[in-house]
Amino acid sequence: MVGHREIKNGFTENSIQAAISYACLALVLLVSGCGQQAPKDTRAADESALRDLDAQWSKTAAARDVDATVSYYSDDASLLAPNAPAVSGKQGIHASWAALLGPDTSLSWQASKVDVARSGDLAYVMGVYQLTTKDAHANFTTDRGKYVEVWKKQADGTWKTVADIFNTDLPAQAPTPTPTSEKKKSHHHRSGKRTRRSSRSTGTQ
Repeated sequence: MVGHREIKNGFTENSIQAAISYACLALVLLVSGCGQQAPKDTRAADESALRDLDAQWSKTAAARDVDATVSYYSDDASLLAPNAPAVSGKQGIHASWAALLGPDTSLSWQASKVDVARSGDLAYVMGVYQLTTKDAHANFTTDRGKYVEVWKKQADGTWKTVADIFNTDLPAQAPTPTPTSEKKKSHHHRSGKRTRRSSRSTGTQ
């Protein structure tokens, strides 16, 4: 009887200790689960920040500051301009902007839509631009179009553009004939007249 009680009491003590251990483990899991909160939704703040960044970027380009304009791109960004191959990397993008932002150029743009991903690390900006240039004869030409920028949040928390594409709203113009081709036609026409006159004078057909 004594041995049976000892075994029974020992079994009971082991069960109690095991139950306490399971309870502690469950409590730890519960506390850690409560500490893991869902990521904070920062889309509203990010949208406001991107609108401000895009507006500042436009002012920087209007000031024809090429270096500062290119600083809004990430190191691996791509620029997709109309009537030209895609350019990747800051060096190529810098060359493209340097050619665009000449002394006789006026450029500005304005965002119409900003959409930030729920994850808070990607966004795109859509808007319209206006570009005015002056040619060698002091004639001004104005181009209007639209653009899309893809922004990505960097490791330091700043936003940088990783892809930039724009194109004109103006209709494509049909190519005009060159003066050279007109001269060729005129020369060919006069040559035919001379040939016919020569044939008449000699009596040949």
